[in-house]
Amino acid sequence: MTTHLSDYTVPKAKSSLGQRLGDRAAAVPLAAFFSAIVALFFLTAALAPALLATHDPLGIDLSHALASPSLAHWLGTDDIGRDLYSRIIWGTRQSLLIGAGAMGIALSGAILLGFSAALGPRWLTGPVNRLLEILLAFPVLLLALLFVALFGPSASSLLISVGIGTAPGYARLVRAQALKTSRSGYVEAARALGHPWHRLFLQHIAPNVFRPLFSLVALGIGQSVVWASGLSFLGLGVMPPSPEWGALLEAGKINVTVAWWLEVLPGIAIVLVALSFTQLGRYIQQRAEGDKR
Repeated sequence: MTTHLSDYTVPKAKSSLGQRLGDRAAAVPLAAFFSAIVALFFLTAALAPALLATHDPLGIDLSHALASPSLAHWLGTDDIGRDLYSRIIWGTRQSLLIGAGAMGIALSGAILLGFSAALGPRWLTGPVNRLLEILLAFPVLLLALLFVALFGPSASSLLISVGIGTAPGYARLVRAQALKTSRSGYVEAARALGHPWHRLFLQHIAPNVFRPLFSLVALGIGQSVVWASGLSFLGLGVMPPSPEWGALLEAGKINVTVAWWLEVLPGIAIVLVALSFTQLGRYIQQRAEGDKR
């Protein structure tokens, strides 16, 4: 019996695998792809700013004060000659750390309040629900301003205030998802079979609450960076000479009429981070919903 090369199916399997990988790559939206590139750039700037910066962010050169963008200074200089591009790069770490830390505080508070409002005893659910309703009646910025006024302007108070200000919105999502899951048919069936409460919570309720919640992390980090930068711009957050982006905006507003780049370019960095993380968060949400179907 003669064996022909065409009888082997390994090359065909390899081509089908490559085709599947190509289909997955093609399925990624262009906006999500470019958002990932932008997010990767700023994450690199946060982790290793020396790789991207071209000057000392604190180096003063009065002979080049308020220099417009050029080959020597890509994004220009400020009123004492510090390179703006390098300051934005070095400020990325602090801005993203504040955003990520605020998001961590917001999620922690949301999980505590949300589960208490949904699954706690009656003597607890009532007061927690009323507290959430009161907090949700205030805008995020107003709540953050209140806590900054109590703790004073600093990086730590900025992180805490933004986290506390955004926590009620996430707590409402946790409460709604926990109530929906606890009243679902499979949880009721497991309860009827005599499964203990802690097993129901760990195996059924918690995973179904955390899965959609943590898909909002990327979206929430971008929003937290915007809130924190806004507070710093108002003089209630990180103070100059820190290169945190909101502090750059606050320091540059004095010379905005003669050096537009001091306000516009740090603002563009904030917008890019917010848009990229928001787009990635939405893409993760869409993929999670698609996987459910």
